[in-house]
Amino acid sequence: MSAKPKILVTSAAGKTGLPTTLQLLGKGYPVRAFVRKTDDRSARLEAAGAEIFVGDQYSLTDMRGAMAGVRRAYQCAPTAPNGLHFNAVFTVAAHEAQLEHVVTISQWLADPDHPSLFTRDVYLGDSLIKMSPGMTVTTINVGWFADNYLMVLEMAAQLGMLTMPLGDGDEKKNAPPSNEDIASVVVGALIDPGTHAGKTYRPTGPELLSPNEIAATIGRVVGRRVKYQNISEKMFLKALKAVPPSNYSEAAVTQLRIYAEEYRRGTFAVGAPTDAVKRVGGREPESFEALARRAVSERPGAVPSFRRRLKALADFMKILITTAPKPDEIEKNLNHVLLKSPILCQDSAEWREHHVPALRETNARKVA
Repeated sequence: MSAKPKILVTSAAGKTGLPTTLQLLGKGYPVRAFVRKTDDRSARLEAAGAEIFVGDQYSLTDMRGAMAGVRRAYQCAPTAPNGLHFNAVFTVAAHEAQLEHVVTISQWLADPDHPSLFTRDVYLGDSLIKMSPGMTVTTINVGWFADNYLMVLEMAAQLGMLTMPLGDGDEKKNAPPSNEDIASVVVGALIDPGTHAGKTYRPTGPELLSPNEIAATIGRVVGRRVKYQNISEKMFLKALKAVPPSNYSEAAVTQLRIYAEEYRRGTFAVGAPTDAVKRVGGREPESFEALARRAVSERPGAVPSFRRRLKALADFMKILITTAPKPDEIEKNLNHVLLKSPILCQDSAEWREHHVPALRETNARKVA
């Protein structure tokens, strides 16, 4: 039997859960992987040595079962509605199980008055998990994932266009982290609570990139010229509706438009890049080009061909004729809690105090 503590990974088949599980197993830690169903991803985890727990992460009974016999856990709420419910279920079960340490994935945007309901839920969840006495917490504060650009990889490869609502193509607005790099910071915090308890880390890629640089990088990887095209919010919503990512609900689409607005305002560039991946994860952060090359090698649709170009053209035409969803109506119909006077991040004094490096340093000196 391993002398190392067993660790629970929630959303273990997801973008960060899967590499977190594999990296923990690689370091010799026993892992219980919480998944909602058995599929090729859970089979991969099981083959690597994970104990598979199939259940409903919104069920307190299931979460209690998943935590039986574990000492530490990675809390990763699904990208879906009811994130606060998930966090409450996890927090109650973690308190009852008397876990010693939890690593939770947060949002760079998290703020109590943000326009996004999902983001406010994350802020509240971050607060709840820290209330359990005797349990330490490390927060991983992630911004705009590198993986987000790859949602349109196939269309970029086939049509030579990177179409996203990111604003001016020349402005360096993000230092995109790979899923694996985010996982490395999670793992570093899980295996060494003594060093990382009570701390917050923001994993990023190695450099700030502009949308034009992202497009040029994808072009180098796929072997053709790819040009960034800034699109309107309306076209963005039409695209999400016509060719939606399988894991994004209608409710999530309403939140993505807000995140795109934060991107255009430069919120993800604040304080980036950081050294968290190297300092906590113990590895050099992965370049966007390296990530894109791996994605192309794993996705046949990203290799240019005449047949795939026809399909991409058909998808593009489908986007053009699709009726744009109406986010305000969707949120109203879904009974989203809406604030009377929401505030985007850089207009929030609380957000700036905790996220803008110069303000953090000033406040730290005042405390000292």
